Amino acid sequence: MPPDVTATRIFVDADACPVKDEVYRVATRYGIQVFVVSNSMMNVPASPLFERVVVQSGPDVADDWIAERAGARDVVVTSDVPLAARCVKANAAVLAPTGRLFDETAIGMALATRNLMDDLRSAGQVTDGPRPFSAKDRSAFLSALDVAVNRARRGPRPSVSLAAPRH
Repeated sequence: MPPDVTATRIFVDADACPVKDEVYRVATRYGIQVFVVSNSMMNVPASPLFERVVVQSGPDVADDWIAERAGARDVVVTSDVPLAARCVKANAAVLAPTGRLFDETAIGMALATRNLMDDLRSAGQVTDGPRPFSAKDRSAFLSALDVAVNRARRGPRPSVSLAAPRH
C-alpha cells in the first residue's frame, strides 16, 4: 500500500535537537508519523509512529534526506537555517526548538544573520554562541508545534494572487 501523501508528518533534524520528547508527545496525541533523522544511532520510543532514520555521515546528508521529503502538510523541526530555508521553499511548516517559526517572511533575515555571523567568525571575530536552552523555550516550542501541526493537518492554504485581473 503506498504511503498517504496527504497525511501530516513531522521530520526532526535530531542530532542536536533538545525537544525530541516534546515532539513524541504531540505526535502521539495526534497520531502523526515522526521521522527522527540523524547521523548516528539514538533512542527512539517504541511506537509505529516513530521511525529512526540513520543517514551516512557527511555534511548535509541528514538535511538532504529531510528536504527531499518535506512538503506542504509536513512540519520540520530544526535549528539549521539553510535546511529551514529549503523546507520553507517546499511549503513545509518549519520550527526551531525554541518555537521560532521560519516562514517566507522570516527565513531571509535568518539566512542573512547566519551568513553575517559566519563571515565574522571566518574573519577571526569572537561572537557569542546561542543563549542556553530554557524551560521557556521548551514551553514556546510545545505551543508552536501544536499550532503548526493543526495548520498542517488542515492542509495548505490556497494561494492568493495580488495581481490585478486582466481584461
